[in-house]
Amino acid sequence: MQEIRKLWTYLKPYLGLVQLNILSNILMAFFTIVSIPAIIPFLRVLFNLQEKVTVKPDLQFSTSSILNYLNYWFSHIIDQYGSSRALIYACLGIIIIFLLKNLFRYLSQFFLAPVRNGVVLDLRNALFAKLISLPLGFFTDERKGDMLTRMSSDISEVEFSIMSVLESFFREPIIILGSILFMFYVSPSLTIFVFALILFTAFIIGGISRALKKKSLLAQNRLGSLLSIVEESLGGLRIIKAFNAEKFQEDRFHQENDQYRRLMNRILWRRDLASPLSEFLGIVVVAVLMWYGSRQVFNQSIGPETFIAFLFAFFNVINPAKAFSTAYYNLQKGLAALHRIEYILQTENNVQEAPHPRSIDTFHRAVRYDHVRFKYQDQQPWVVDDVSFSLEKGKTIALVGSSGSGKSTLADLLPRFYDLDQGEIWIDDVPIKEYSIRDLRSLLGIVSQEAILFHDTIYNNIVFGKEGVTQAQVEQAARMANAHEFIMETEHGYQTLIGDRGTKLSGGQRQRITIARAFLRDPQILIFDEATSSLDAASERAVQQAMETLLTDRTAIIIAHRLSTIQHVDEILVIKNGKIIERGNHQELSNQHGEYVKFMQLQAI
Repeated sequence: MQEIRKLWTYLKPYLGLVQLNILSNILMAFFTIVSIPAIIPFLRVLFNLQEKVTVKPDLQFSTSSILNYLNYWFSHIIDQYGSSRALIYACLGIIIIFLLKNLFRYLSQFFLAPVRNGVVLDLRNALFAKLISLPLGFFTDERKGDMLTRMSSDISEVEFSIMSVLESFFREPIIILGSILFMFYVSPSLTIFVFALILFTAFIIGGISRALKKKSLLAQNRLGSLLSIVEESLGGLRIIKAFNAEKFQEDRFHQENDQYRRLMNRILWRRDLASPLSEFLGIVVVAVLMWYGSRQVFNQSIGPETFIAFLFAFFNVINPAKAFSTAYYNLQKGLAALHRIEYILQTENNVQEAPHPRSIDTFHRAVRYDHVRFKYQDQQPWVVDDVSFSLEKGKTIALVGSSGSGKSTLADLLPRFYDLDQGEIWIDDVPIKEYSIRDLRSLLGIVSQEAILFHDTIYNNIVFGKEGVTQAQVEQAARMANAHEFIMETEHGYQTLIGDRGTKLSGGQRQRITIARAFLRDPQILIFDEATSSLDAASERAVQQAMETLLTDRTAIIIAHRLSTIQHVDEILVIKNGKIIERGNHQELSNQHGEYVKFMQLQAI
């Protein structure tokens, strides 16, 4: 019930359209019910069984009143124009009723379409906004393929649920109730069989459907794992081919795909059993009704035309009951999918904005780390352990250490990609948690070790996230990053598409695009994660020149991989197991014969 209420919250922005859809479904149900007694006058005229009604009855909203009024109307037509004309009027009446029924059926779909698409739009927007707002730590335990499944397949399941709820949960019960009331009016004893069918069918279908929600949730999780393998394989295709691991990945995919197939088979077997089973039970009861009803006709308990109308009413119960059971199944699948979506939407973002954040567009004195400690999970060791240092405006600090020592994590704490567990980081003697996150990150420029580019033009990758930029500014940033020359040699210059993650560019070209992006932002504080170790000599030289230009008169934190690039920085911090074990400039550390000297020896400096 709670999840159904959550589903309803997504319909609230479209309440007007929902009400029109419900009204159209109610009117469709009304004309469906009216079509049943409307057949009786036609049959009575056809079988010459029409009773004369000379006194005009009062028209009320009841089965007997409607039938009496139709009898009076037909008696009048037969007296005035004869039976042939009465048959024509009966046929026209049936045509008009079914025309109105199908008109409102179309209108219900017409009003439903923008609701379905609007809810999908809102859900996708909310889910995407939530995903990109969550801290980086959230994604260490989640798989990208599973996130893609929630964005696509799960939202589609919710869409089908909304369609099922609005179509069936408001329309079908009215048709069923109206048809049963008519049947009770005609013959209570015959109607008992219908009640037996409905109760028995509901019990059987309910038993089949109880496990569907749980299995549907398992299926969506399995599909997420399947897409994760696809995403990982496409992202690591070069490594897969280099290590001849195609067969290994195929086996992984086939195993996951086969498990998904088996689970979906069980789900579909259960779902597909509901409709034929309910139809079979309906036919059994129809056979009993035809036998029992025929006996009542022979005994003159009811007329043949009334019995035929009763059968029409009964068939009006079977199809809505089947549709209702199918809608119930779709709702269970949709609620399972909504549960997976809500898991993301309700995930708490532990990097929170201050209630009344301070604005900051420049800093004047220093960035200071004060006894900072951080770990990714509670049971894990400290990744950053009691680190303190001060970075004055205009100065450069380099972080040196082996892989996994905590260098990158230490830098990631400054833009609040993660929030520290103990200690404080200050900018101009104000804790960074008190600043607006947007303003704080606007102070920073980040050039990562892996060049993060998007499937877009070179121009848009340089401008990325910055508004009000001119072509001249973009070209100037590219020139300063030693990128303008190779950009102009591409097919369409700055409007050249660079492929997924920049695959059409070389490693050095991708790195220079990211440096141009940093130049365009003109950040006051730069975080530079070196990537020169993976480049050829010419590219390394071009990137190094661009980096030196970018660092000129700028406050910077360099995550160093080659000591030759940091010999002239103001201070070097040697990190090991999350702690600062040495600090000083290149000359001072060279004379200490400690960990820094070991790195120098490894790199033959």
